[in-house]
Amino acid sequence: MTNAAELETRLIDIVRGNEGLMHVLRVMRDLDLPDWKLFSGAVYQAVWNERTGRAPGYGVKDYDIGYFDPDTSWEAEDVAIKRVAAAFSPELRDIVEVRNQARVHLWFEGKFGEPYEPLTCTDDALARFVAPSFALAVRLEKDDAISVAAPFGLQDVFDMVIRPNPNRGLAKGWDRVIANARGRWPEITVVEPA
Repeated sequence: MTNAAELETRLIDIVRGNEGLMHVLRVMRDLDLPDWKLFSGAVYQAVWNERTGRAPGYGVKDYDIGYFDPDTSWEAEDVAIKRVAAAFSPELRDIVEVRNQARVHLWFEGKFGEPYEPLTCTDDALARFVAPSFALAVRLEKDDAISVAAPFGLQDVFDMVIRPNPNRGLAKGWDRVIANARGRWPEITVVEPA
C-alpha cells in the first residue's frame, strides 16, 4: 500500500501529463467560477488509463465541472453554463458539463429517484458520489499548483477498485455504472454490496 502523499503526487503527475485535462483545467481557472473543481470520471479514468497503458483520453465521455454559487436560480446557472461553453472549442463545448452544486438538491431526486440534501460547498458533493473511487476532484490554482479533493483517499482509484460509497445507500443505477466501467476497463475489481 502506498501512502496518501505519494498517491496524490502520482495523481498530480498523471493530470499534468494529460493534455486534455490540463486544457480543461486552464480554461476553467481563467473563467474562475466560484469554488470550481473538475470532478470524477475524467480524473479517475486518467489514472486507470495510465495504470492499464491506454491512451490518456480513452473512455472519457465528458468533463464534469462543479462550482458553488449561492444563487440557486436556473438563470444564474444558465449564465455560467453559457459562459463555460463559449470558452471551449466546438469539439469540447458539448462534453464540458458545468453544474452549480448549490442547486443539485433542487433536481436530483426527480432525475435519479433519491433524496439529496443541500450542499454547503463543491467538495461536499464528493462524499455523496456512487463509489469512493469516483469521489475525486482536481483544480488548477492561480500559481499552477493542482489541488486534489478525495474524501475517501486515492487507494481505490489507483487499485482500480469500485465499491459502494459507505456513507450512502446503494445508488439506483449501480449495475449500469459497473457494467459501463467493466466495458471500458475490464481490469477493475468490483466489491459488490453486502
